[in-house]
Amino acid sequence: MKLYGEANPAPNPRRVRIFLAEKGVDLPEIAIGMRQGGHKSPEHKARNSLGQVPVLELDCGTTITESVSICRYLEALHPAPPLFGRDALDQARIDMWIRRIEFQLLVPIGMFWRHAHPFTASLLQQNTEFGESNRETVRRALLWLDRELADDRPFLAGEAYSMADIVAQTTIDFAAFIGLEPPAEAGRLAAWRERVGARPSAGA
Repeated sequence: MKLYGEANPAPNPRRVRIFLAEKGVDLPEIAIGMRQGGHKSPEHKARNSLGQVPVLELDCGTTITESVSICRYLEALHPAPPLFGRDALDQARIDMWIRRIEFQLLVPIGMFWRHAHPFTASLLQQNTEFGESNRETVRRALLWLDRELADDRPFLAGEAYSMADIVAQTTIDFAAFIGLEPPAEAGRLAAWRERVGARPSAGA
């Protein structure tokens, strides 16, 4: 197997690298050069017609796209430690939090990135006013997440570190990179970020 991805701060390939680091699994990764347009090349679009990363290519040539789907496949091959839950309730909570983070945070962060950030100005026709409007949406979502951590549970879906934390960590770190830092008053969120950031896998 081999992984096609991109270096940090690209959040979705980083999800898979963190997941692999938590599992102790070494998988070769080929950076496709997004800034040079490698993700839109015919060769890469043959792997993923949407021209996105990451892509996991199996030895038989089959490809799996979407970071969470890739990690689910790898979880089946390497079940310990379990990052998608130990039982039905764990699994449901983790799925719930993955979807919440992607819809409540990743979508507006992506809209800001696409439409208001100078790095992407040459890649598409930006609607800057719309892009900037997402700044407040992201701030409110981060404060909501801070309130959700009010019971002081150590990780997003409960007592154990999980894929939900990986999704949130990579999303919020990317937001900070593009200028959407969490509000200073979000103390519980800051404490959670410190916990997940101290894990060796955070450097993946």
